Amino acid sequence: MATRSWCVLACIILFSVSVSADHVEFTAKVTDNPADELVAEINSNRTSRKGSSALFNNPGLACIALQFIKAYQGDCGAVGGKNAKKPADFEIPKEFAPNCGVEASSVAPFTGRLLGCQSKYVQPKQAFSDILVTNDKALEIVHNSNHTEVGAGVSGADGGGPYFWCVLFSNGKGNSSFTLEGGVAKSTRPGCYSGTNDDCGAGYSLFGHPRLWPIFIAALVAMSCAF
Repeated sequence: MATRSWCVLACIILFSVSVSADHVEFTAKVTDNPADELVAEINSNRTSRKGSSALFNNPGLACIALQFIKAYQGDCGAVGGKNAKKPADFEIPKEFAPNCGVEASSVAPFTGRLLGCQSKYVQPKQAFSDILVTNDKALEIVHNSNHTEVGAGVSGADGGGPYFWCVLFSNGKGNSSFTLEGGVAKSTRPGCYSGTNDDCGAGYSLFGHPRLWPIFIAALVAMSCAF
């Protein structure tokens, strides 16, 4: 009798953990977007300095930032250093823009770029200070007075690391640059990009889905108690 009671209690606890984890992940999914948080950090840093203003968070530009990440095909070693690579300029209007549903004729000049990659995921605030803005040159890019808009993309590779962070700056004119066809941003999973109010949480879209493990274990416990 005591054994059966223990089994029932164990199943209840494991199920509760599963539901709780699912609730937390779902909440993160609909309320959090690490790319938007990164843009907020950039604008906060800019406005903390006299003479710098906040930048327009352009979803079309942000989607292209995510396409930049995808062009590296998960190769963290190609970011920075002597072996650094970057997508060719012609790819932007011909490939990146159509993938995002951005009208090619609305692509404006880029005025700056920040790109970083590491094996472990970190929060946007830490990514800004520890990965993207690690020297005076990067800080100058953030505060460049030529910028008028910004877009950020964040993505892991194959549901895990390495994790890429890309920020693109432009001097485009608000809603007339990087215009989305039909005014609707395309979904380009995996990864997140800013400016879309997208339901893209780091706990859900960039990582695996651990909530299934408690359910699986609870099922095994229930089966063992049946015998």
